[in-house]
Amino acid sequence: MSGKATLLLIVGFSIIFLIVSRNFGDVSNRAVDNFINYHKETVAHDLAVSGANIAANNIFMDPTWDEGYDDVPFQNGTMNISVQILDAFKNIRQITSQGTYQGYTHTAKVVLAPSKFSKFAYYSVSEGGTIWWTASDTVWGPFHTQDYLRAYKHPVFFGKATTKRSTIYYTNEKTDKPYFYGGYEQGVNLPLPTTAVDDMEVMADDNGFKLSGHDTVYITFDRDSLRYRFSYNAKNTVVYLPAAAPNGLIFAKDCVVRLNGVVKGQYTLGCSSIMSAGKGTIYLDNDIVFDKDPRIYPTSNDLLGICAENNVLITNNLANQSDINIHGSVYCEKGGFGAEKYDTRPISGNINLLGGIIQNTRKAVGTFGTSGIKTGFAKRYKYDDRLMTASPPFFPGTGGFEIVSWYE
Repeated sequence: MSGKATLLLIVGFSIIFLIVSRNFGDVSNRAVDNFINYHKETVAHDLAVSGANIAANNIFMDPTWDEGYDDVPFQNGTMNISVQILDAFKNIRQITSQGTYQGYTHTAKVVLAPSKFSKFAYYSVSEGGTIWWTASDTVWGPFHTQDYLRAYKHPVFFGKATTKRSTIYYTNEKTDKPYFYGGYEQGVNLPLPTTAVDDMEVMADDNGFKLSGHDTVYITFDRDSLRYRFSYNAKNTVVYLPAAAPNGLIFAKDCVVRLNGVVKGQYTLGCSSIMSAGKGTIYLDNDIVFDKDPRIYPTSNDLLGICAENNVLITNNLANQSDINIHGSVYCEKGGFGAEKYDTRPISGNINLLGGIIQNTRKAVGTFGTSGIKTGFAKRYKYDDRLMTASPPFFPGTGGFEIVSWYE
């Protein structure tokens, strides 16, 4: 190769290497710039999330907190936090948290709603002292008791289980310890309200439907209508529920309710007692079910709260001697859920419950021996998963909030 050709070859390679080297330098510089920008964006994001957590914690500690923060310095950046009431009627709130760091801003939004006792598949203040959870018992959703959890031969809990006290084993831990598939925590104090049912009257007077002045009211849900009467042989009065109770609350003041029917829509039935222990009780005279069972119709929006100041009892009658079907969340503020004359009534089949039971004192629904049921019912309780995020109107709350959405 001649000297001239060699020179041209060297010059060519030199130019190529210069170009490649410059490109590598540009790539390296852009990588550094991208890393710096990513760091700034990450810090801004972290500031926004931290602010959202701080605000959520403030609301959890004080449900009335809505002050927010302006230009709070943190980690060489700033946080701006505001709390907006999205729905004053339902007390739904949104936290908006902005984190700013060296020219970059990120926003996080968190929506909170009041926590309702309807989220529980099972809740009790007192477990009755002698009632045990056994191998045949399975709880599918959240569980809590303020009492001891008494376990015999490995009952099963698929949701998170909590107790204020602890677990007691019938024999020992090896033979009786429950299966906690959703986790277990003790020392959790979650008291039941004492005036939640009485407080419903105010909401019933404001776009609800109130029945008062009678000792007993017979109520039948007839899909989107309600039939009621004040004595067994009386003629029913019929109202169209969307017009009679637009806010979804039906309130029976200082009386006994006899209930059955088919529910279409979202309603809560409250039953109070002023002085008499015999009032404020809801008797289930027959099935009370949804128009569209969500296990068959996944888009069903039918919900029901059955809220008694005292007890919710399955009536001892002919209709209830061969199963009873109950769809809804049952709440007993001072009493419990049970079966009338549970220890003398005939073997009556199953309680097919879709929903949950929240009660002050656990009551019995039957008696059992070594050969099985002796009187009353067997329990077939299924949790309505929709209750994790939805609740019947004005269902009693825990006094705190829960996060229903988090956007960052």
